[in-house]
Order: sequence, then C-alpha cells, then structure tokens
Amino acid sequence: VETICPSGKLKHPSVLLCFQDWNRTWQTHNPDLTPCFQNTVLVWIPCLYLWLFAPLYILYLKRNDHGYICMTHLNRAKTAIGFTLWLICWADVFYSFWERSHGATIAPVYLVSPTMLGVTMLLATFLIQYERMKGVQSSGVMLNFWLITIVCATVTFRSKILHALNEPASVNVFKYTTFYIYYTMLLISLILACLSDQPPLFSQAVRDSNPCPESGIYNIFLHFVKALVITNAARRTSTVGEIVNLMSVDAQRFMDLITYINMIWSAPLQVILALYFLWQNLGPSVLAGVAVMVLMVPLNAVIAMKTKTYQVAQMKSKDNRIKLMNEVLNGIKVLKLYAWELAFKDKVSDIRESELRVLKKTAYLGAVSTFTWVCAPFLVALSTFAVYVLVDEHNILDAQKAFVSLALFNILRFPLNMLPMVISSMVQASVSMKRLRVFLSHEELDEDNVERPAISSCDVSFSLFRINVHIPEGAFVAVVGHVGSGKSSLLSALLGEMQKQEGSVSIKGSVAYVPQQAWIQNATLKDNILFGRDGKDSWYQKVVEACALLPDLEILPGGDSTEIGEKGVNLSGGQKQRVSVARAVYCNCAVYLLDDPLSAVDAHVGKHIFEKIIGPQGLLQGRTRVLVTHGLSFLPQADLILVMVDGEITEMGSYTELLGRQGAFAEFLHTYTNTEQEEVEESVGGEAGRFIAELLSSGTGKTPQKTEPNDVAAAKKTKSAEAARLTEADKANTGRVKLSVFWEYMKAIGLPLSIFSIFLFFCHHLSSLGSNYWLSLWTDDPVINNTQPNREMRLGVYGALGISQGNLRDIQIVVLFCYSVAVSVGGILASRYLHQTMLYNILRSPMSFFERTPSGNLVNRFAKETDTIDSVIPSIIKMFMGSMFNVLGSCAVILIATPLVAIIIPPLGLFYFFVQRFYVASSRQLKRLESVSRSPVYTHFNETLLGTSVIRAFGEQQRFITESDGRVDHNQTAYFPSIVANRWLAVRLEFVGNLIVTSAALFAVMARDSLSPGIMGLSISYALQVTASLNWLVRMSSELETSIVAVEKVKEYGDTEKEAEWRLEHSTLPAGWPTAGHIEIHNFGLRYREDLELAISDISVNIEGAEKVGIVGRTGAGKSSLTLGLFRIIEAAQGEIHIDGVNIAELGLHELRSRITIIPQDPVLFSGSLRMNLDPFDGYTDEEVWRALELAHLKNFVSGLPDKLNHECSEGGENLSLGQRQLVCLARALLRKTKILVLDEATAAVDLETDNLIQSTIRTQFEDCTVLTIAHRLNTIMDYTRVLVLDKGQMAEFDSPSNLIAKKGIFYKMAKDSGLV
Repeated sequence: VETICPSGKLKHPSVLLCFQDWNRTWQTHNPDLTPCFQNTVLVWIPCLYLWLFAPLYILYLKRNDHGYICMTHLNRAKTAIGFTLWLICWADVFYSFWERSHGATIAPVYLVSPTMLGVTMLLATFLIQYERMKGVQSSGVMLNFWLITIVCATVTFRSKILHALNEPASVNVFKYTTFYIYYTMLLISLILACLSDQPPLFSQAVRDSNPCPESGIYNIFLHFVKALVITNAARRTSTVGEIVNLMSVDAQRFMDLITYINMIWSAPLQVILALYFLWQNLGPSVLAGVAVMVLMVPLNAVIAMKTKTYQVAQMKSKDNRIKLMNEVLNGIKVLKLYAWELAFKDKVSDIRESELRVLKKTAYLGAVSTFTWVCAPFLVALSTFAVYVLVDEHNILDAQKAFVSLALFNILRFPLNMLPMVISSMVQASVSMKRLRVFLSHEELDEDNVERPAISSCDVSFSLFRINVHIPEGAFVAVVGHVGSGKSSLLSALLGEMQKQEGSVSIKGSVAYVPQQAWIQNATLKDNILFGRDGKDSWYQKVVEACALLPDLEILPGGDSTEIGEKGVNLSGGQKQRVSVARAVYCNCAVYLLDDPLSAVDAHVGKHIFEKIIGPQGLLQGRTRVLVTHGLSFLPQADLILVMVDGEITEMGSYTELLGRQGAFAEFLHTYTNTEQEEVEESVGGEAGRFIAELLSSGTGKTPQKTEPNDVAAAKKTKSAEAARLTEADKANTGRVKLSVFWEYMKAIGLPLSIFSIFLFFCHHLSSLGSNYWLSLWTDDPVINNTQPNREMRLGVYGALGISQGNLRDIQIVVLFCYSVAVSVGGILASRYLHQTMLYNILRSPMSFFERTPSGNLVNRFAKETDTIDSVIPSIIKMFMGSMFNVLGSCAVILIATPLVAIIIPPLGLFYFFVQRFYVASSRQLKRLESVSRSPVYTHFNETLLGTSVIRAFGEQQRFITESDGRVDHNQTAYFPSIVANRWLAVRLEFVGNLIVTSAALFAVMARDSLSPGIMGLSISYALQVTASLNWLVRMSSELETSIVAVEKVKEYGDTEKEAEWRLEHSTLPAGWPTAGHIEIHNFGLRYREDLELAISDISVNIEGAEKVGIVGRTGAGKSSLTLGLFRIIEAAQGEIHIDGVNIAELGLHELRSRITIIPQDPVLFSGSLRMNLDPFDGYTDEEVWRALELAHLKNFVSGLPDKLNHECSEGGENLSLGQRQLVCLARALLRKTKILVLDEATAAVDLETDNLIQSTIRTQFEDCTVLTIAHRLNTIMDYTRVLVLDKGQMAEFDSPSNLIAKKGIFYKMAKDSGLV
C-alpha cells in the first residue's frame, strides 16, 4: 500500500494504511472510507471477480452452445456502454499522465487502478459479444459483475459528494465529471443486464417450453417400472394402496428433505458461531447455556427414535386404508347391490382411527421435542445472564452486553427451531427409504421363464410339472376342465407369469392374450382395440365386424370414439369381452392365448365370434390358438384337446380320439351333450351364420346385407363428440380460496377450541414481549459502585416472564403447552371429521358418479390430500400464527422505540402487501394445478396395475412407462414453478426486511440523544428478527392457502349428487318383507345419463311369487339394466316396480337392497378373510356359513385350506380362480336366502358340470323364491316358468320356453343357435 499510496504524496499523511484512519471511518458522526481504500480495494474487487470467473465462464460457453443471437438494440446498447466505460477509464489514465507532464505529483494508484478497470471493461464488452454468439439470453455472471461494481462505486460516489460539499476548492473538475459519467453508465449497464435478449437461432438444445426438474420423478418412475416386472406372489404382498402411498407420500418425503438438507451442516455452524461471539461478549458464563443445550440432545435422540417407530406404524395404517379404499372404489357396484356400504365404511373408519391414534402420539412427542428446542434459546439466555450477573457483582448487564447477546440468542433460535423439523424430516425420509427398498427388492419375473427361439419347428412347446405338450404351428388347441383345475394357470405359464421350477417353455413369435376377465382402459373404444398399434382402416373394419361390435357402435353415443370408463364401467360384460378379443385380433400376432372369452357373451354371439375369428375359417386361421373353454360345441373343430384335472393334463388328443378312448372326457361329454349328436357335430356354420346376420341387422328393419367397410365411419360421424365423453378430469378452482373453506376447517376443529388457541397464542407473545421489555429496563438501571442494586429482582421477573412464555410456546403438544395441545388436537379432530364426511359422501354417491370420476381423483383425495390435512395444515397454522404475532410485535416495539419509523413502514407495508398477494395468488394456483395433475398419474398407475399381465403379454411395457412419465412430467411442470416462485419471494422479502432494519438503526442513531440504550437495543434486536419473521409469514400464509386447497378438494364431494336415503326414518315396511316375492313391473324405463336415450323402455311384466323367469337377449339389449333398475342402482326414468304391492321407489335403498339378493356378473371379492367376504356384518353363525359353502360346492375346497373360513383372500380375490369366486358369490346368496334372487350371468365362468350343480342347488334351495336369471347358456333356463326376451331395450317376447319355441321368434332362433331345438 505504501508503494501505491505513499503517505508523503497524499493530502492526508495520516493515511499510511488504508484501514488506519479510525477518526475518519469510525469515531465520527459522518463516517467515510479513506481515498486509498476507495481507489484500491473498491476498484479492484469487481476487476478481481471478473478476471477470476472469465476463463471458467468462457470454457462453459464454449461447451454449451445454445445457438446464435442476432444483433439487437439491447446488445448494441450493452456493447456501446462497455466501450464508453473503457474510454472513460483511459481518459482518466491519460489525464493523470498529462498532470504528471505538467509537474504535478501523481500517486501510482491513479495510473494503476484506471488502467486495470479499463482492461476489465474491455473484457466485459468482449464477454457481452461472446455470450450473444453462444446464444445466452441473460447472464448471471455479468449481472453480478455490474452489481458488485455499482455497490463499490456507490461508496466513492457518496464520498465525492461529501468532499465537494465540505471542500469545494479542492475538487478536480475533470476527474469528478468522468466519475459521475462512469457511475451513470454503470447504473444503465446494471439495468440492461436485468433484461433478457431474444431467443437464439439454430439452437441445438431441446426446445422444451416447460423444462422439468427431476426431483421426485425418478422415485415415481422406479415404482412404475417395478410394478410392471414383479411376480404375482410379490404383487400380493405389496397392495395397490401401498404402492400408491409409495408414489405419493413417500416420494414427497424425499422432496421435503431436500428443503432442509442444507440445515444439516448450516444449523450446527450457526450455533457454533453464535456461541463463539457470545463467549467474546459474556465470557465463560456462556458454558451454562451450552450445558442446557447439551442436556437437550439425548432427550431429543430418544424422541426421534420413538417418532420413527410411530412413523412406520402410521404408514402401515395409511397403506391398509388406501388399499381398502381402492378395493371399495373398484367394487363399489357390489357394495351397493349388497347394501354393504356401512360395513365397509366402518372397516375404513377403524383403520383410520388407529392411524389417528398414532398421529396423536407422534404429535405429543413432537410437542415435547419442539418445546425443548423452542425453550432452548430462552433457557440458554436465562442461565447465561443469571450466571453472568451472579458470579461477580461487578458484572454489569448493560444495553450493549444484553442486546448483542439477545441478538445472538435470536440467531441461535432459528437453527434450534429448525433442528426438530430437520430431524423429523430425516426420520420420515429414512422410514420411506426403507419402505421403498422393500418394494424395489421384490422378486421379479424371470424373462427366461419362456424361451423365444428365432427359428423353431414348433410354435409352442412346454414341459412343466408332469406336463409335456408340443403344439405345432397354426394348430387350434382347446383346453377343458373343471373350475380350479389349472386352465388359466396353464396360460399364465405360457406367458411367463408363473415361476418355472423345472423344464422349459418355448414360444416362437409374438403373443396376444385375452384374459378371462376383460381388462379395459379408460380410453376411447377405438384406442382400446388399437392398443398403441398403427391404425389400418380396412383391417380394423374386419376386426370390428368379426367381433360383432357394429351394432354396439350404433348404440354407443359416440360410436367408436365413445370414451370407455375405468374398468369398462359403461360397457356390458359381453361388450367388454368382445373389445378384449378385438384388441388381440387387431394386433395380428403369431400365437393367441384365449382364456374363456366366449363365456361372457350370448350363445349366438359366441358362435358368430368362433366362426368369424377363432374357427378354421376365421380371421385367425393359420395362427396358433390356445382356447380355454367350457363350450362343448366348439370342441369338434379343435386340432388338439387338453383335458385338465388338478393342475395336470389327464387326456390329450383330437375330439374323435378322445371319444374313442371312452375315458373321463367321453363320459363327461355324454352326460352334458344334447342327445341329438348331429347338432353338436354341425357345431358352427350353416344356418347359424344366417341367423346371426339376421339378428345383427334386425334393428334396421331391412333384410340382412353385407356391412360396407365405411359403416363404422358413417356411424361415427352421426354421433356427437360431447356425448362420447364420459369421465370428468379433475378441475382446478381459480381465484382466492373462499373464506368458507377456512370457516369449514375451523368448524371441523370446533369454534371454541379455535378461539381458545388464538387467545393462548396472544398471551404467549405478550409475555414474550414483556420479558424482553423488562430486559431493556434492567439494562437502563443505574450503576452504583460498579453494581446494579436490583439485579436479583430483575433476574427473577425476567425468568418468570420467560418461563410463562415457555409454557405458552407455540410449537406442538402436551398439556404443558396449552396452545400446542389445542392446535394439534384440533387438527386431528378436523382431520377425522373431514375424512369421515368425505367417505360418507362418496359412498352415498350414485353409480353414475363413479363412472364419471376417475378412481385416481378419489385415491388422490384419500392419499395425498388427507395426508396434507393430517400432517401439514396443523403445523402450518402454528407457524403462521407465530410469524404473524412476531411481525406485529416487532413493528409495535420498533414504532414505540423510534416513532420516526412510522414514515417508512406504510410504503414498505404497501410494497410487502403487493408482493405477498402476487406470490400467494401464483403459488396457490400452482398448488391447485399440481394437485389436479397428480390425479391422472394415480388413475393411470391403478389401471396399469390391474392389466399388468395383458401389458406384458403384448410387450407394451415401454409405451405404458412413457405414458406414465408424460403424466408425471406434466405434474412436475406445476411443482417446479412453485419452487421458483418461492425464491422470487425470498429476494423481495429480504429487501423489505433489510430496509426495516436499516430504518430502525438509522432513526435510532438520529434520535440517540432522546432514547435510552435499553429501548434502542430492544428496537434493533426486534428489527433484526423481522426479516426472518416477514419471510416466514408470507411463506406460511401462502402455504396455508395452498394447503387449505386440500380441504377445498375434500369438501367438494359434499356438493355432488347423492343417492336416495339408505334408510327412511319412519319406515312402515313389515319385518319379513317380501313374503311372496311377487314382482310387478309397469311401463318401466331408465337411462344411464340425463343426456342419453332410454336404455330400456316400456317394460311391463307381472311375475308371480316363486316363479322362475329367464331374461335373455343379445349383449347390450338391456338385460343387466333391468336388474340395475330393480335394485335402484339407476333410478327409474318412467314407470314403477312393485314388490309384494310395495312401490320400491318409496323405500330406503338399504331396506330394498338388503331384502333381495343378486349374484352379479363380475364376482368381486375384497381382501380379508373368506368369512368376511361372505358375511361382513357377522350376522350368521359358523354353521350357517359352512352350510352355505356346502350348498355352493365349496366345502371341500375351503376345508382343505389351512385357515379354513379365516383363509385370507388377496386383493380382488386374486388367489381364487374366477369360477371359485363365482361360487363364493353363490354362497353369499345362499346365506342371505331372500325371497327374490337375481342371477346376472352368474355361471358364465364355470364349467358345465359345476353349472349343473349350481342350477340344481338353485332349484332346490330357492324353490319357494322368485328367481330372475340373465342367461347366456339357454339350457339352464329351458325348465323355467317363463322367459323374457329383450331386444334393443324393449320387451320382445314373454312366455314359457315351450310356447316361445313354438312361436319361432327371436328365442327360437337363439335356442336353435345353441343346439337346443
């Protein structure tokens, strides 16, 4: 420094060193930095910054070329100003040389600094141009450079103005002028650096308008991929509920931890620094405070361990609840038909209660933990001050010591407040990590289970346990056997879905699979058939026609563009199965595995599909077809028949070979085949084909004609696009969250509890202010003989005030902290109330609601939104209240101490208000968008889980992974901007807070003569806190608004339409109703939606008690719709139904549904014991249950199970075959034994022998009951009293089977197709 600023050559000889003139910089009313410091350090700092970063920045730009930006006005302005600044610096250098040449003594600093600055400005100008060439629109490096330069120049700017005012004679006009021009140019450069240039041309980078962060995505991606490859056994251990929780709650835990991750190192660092400065201030007395902190560590370690245990338990309950809710939503139709809603509501509520009990314990623990950390700064302060003043009476607690220490204790408060959150977040993340590890470690399907040779003489060959089969290429193989004999397992083995123990399975060529229960996506009918393949119109037309879907396209509101609901809710069973077959046929594969696809369709339609698709002349001729079937009429056409018993192939051969052997198969055939053998031999074709064509075209009233290829297109055009829509996407509300939502939440907590909490909070902050005000008075006590006379009294009152503050401190629970107890208990009460209300409202919704609403929306409400209400909202309310009172208290203290601050607080308040409103509005809407875009992720995931075997069979895993990724990315595009908005807010709030601190300090200095040191210290210590409190207040007010959106979402289902009351208060229904089972249907009709045509209309029939009535008709004729009307799943649009003289429309739904019984088309089982599935209300004895199982032909099977009646059914009853599930549904009906029984295609999935047994059971056990049977197998209803034939939603025929056959109408044609006449 001596070389650059020699003391003899400067006007201030005292400035030997830049930092030496304390009279000028510190001990003065108007401080200023020395000229030497200004001309060296302040000039060199920006130069040093740019020269250090320039090489790295140039290298970075070289490697990251974003294209090229054309020269714009902005760029020209930046470059021109850069050159101007360089010229000004050189002007200063040349002027100094000119002065030197005229004999003036110039210090080297006046040559070195401008030269250095000039070269730096040249570098800055070069960088501006280089950035343009590399496509940089706005530069952080250059913005920082101009900011640092302007900050350094501002000090010199002020100094020069003061110098010009105080010593005008010594002003160097040229240098002052160049400096002011230089300063103006810097300001302009800074403003220009804030502006963004136009986008670059020829950019090689991917142009994504919504760049998306990867945080959290990888987690969801892993779950999705894993779910597609785990084995079926592993799939049963990880329920849908658990996997949904892993995706939503556990993935979120990691994202939450990232927020706190830097606190892990910064919190201890802040604590150490604060303690170091406290030691400097108060000496060894600080050790007393350290001791208090050390004592709290083991206590919190114990609490953290316990919290982890509770966290695991809570997540387990949450998994079970979501799993059960998922099943309830999947099987909602069955729950309604059986009137079981209340039983399952109680089951969900029981799990929820156990979850809330754990939540309450966690809250109590959290309270103890947080209370200790919140009290820590005060206890540290109290113990430190007490030791300091008591160890030596000459230790005086003056304003400097007290308030510097208090400021340091407040610095301590933040890391100590954050530590419990960090610990809690780490504990939660570690629990989630363990859960994720368990899921990701599940056993995966071995791709080698099935070998796929490139060249092979055979198409399919496999060698399993005692199974050896060789299927030639192009063969048609039929697989037959009783229920549970292993037919579907055989297909699973061929698909590689089962674990191979020994031997080999070899398949050549691509595989298509039609499962026994059709899996339908929530997409248009056409998309379901195309299944990701390219559209080929001519082939598509052929497939649709062959699958008998053309008449359905005419009925559907949007043709093949009609949206199909989740799990195909708006299709009948037969339609779903035909779409499933069409999907397989369209993909044109080498091998077709068909798991009994014809059982769900009517006999004549089944025959049509067999003839047009599966049979020797069908679309699949020449392909290898393996058909599991219970239909005997198809067997003569098979090249090979496999007969299965108990998982083994007992017989194998062609139809004639097996008949000739006179084995079990031949015996079975003779028992169940019509005596007129030639009918079976004829099998398919001939007249049957003409009949089906006639039937398919009967709706037009014209003679049968060949369907033109453009028929589908024509049908499509006539349908409206609006009618084709079914599901409603989750909608995001807009604008501010209504006050009614907050009011609802307060009511859910309980108004007295809410008001009491606010009052306690107010008391706490009042005592906090009181203790600090008392400290300021203490520091103002006079010092007599180097002691303060009232210190014991002052210390006692300070301690008392502080301890009362501790007791009312805001963070979590236990009686000790009344406020925390109130808020946490209130939060749990609100959570319980909102969950119960939502559950009740959803169960009360009609079936149309579930058809329109994707299950993902509902799962989202029960998973993520409920988790927000459980865990997030109570803690946010506490932090919001704390921040609000802190800010109000701080402003009050600052205003009382320095009233002049009142000048600056209103404009700052206004600025703050605008920032807050702008941020909250954006943040709230982003949160809503994020919530809404999360639902499709769950819906798609749920749908995929249900169809994993189909997706794997078709090899479509990658497409589904891509689709899931797209949905997750869409969700994250709303999540990421909310983080960016948070940073935007932080910058502005820091600015407001720093202005308040500056103002408080400035006005305190100005009023130093009239203020006591204690009050001034108090004011500034509160001003220092206000930045953090302001920051936290806005963040929390925003978080509160964005989180309360969860309450808004949960409450919205309270306003949707509801079913009729479950039970009427003043019911006059007799106890044993119905006693006769007499059903009178008069002019009855119903529609599925207000905007649709009547599905059935003008039906009038009179069914006597104990009559057996069959209901038949083509798929989609309205057979199931009639039963839905009988159970009031859909309310009548016209006419009425009377049972035993009582109009069913005047009954409570449960009164009606619990008195009549249905065996539904889709056998739905729930996870839980077998007994629970039969009798969820525990209304029957074990003997009665066993009797029902015996009559349902399940007694032997259940007796053989290790747990018998307590056998645990997996989710959806997947560990039972479809036929066994159907028999369980029969057992339910036998147990209820009501006067009216409805069978909705109940025996479609069982073999003929079991069907025969079931029919005989129904005939004997329900002899005195009215039985309505929707049948595909006409032989089961040929001995019924009467048959109702429906066609296109209207009654076509109604008479005894013999009379109908004699009339030779529709029924006669159907019977002839089935080989019965």
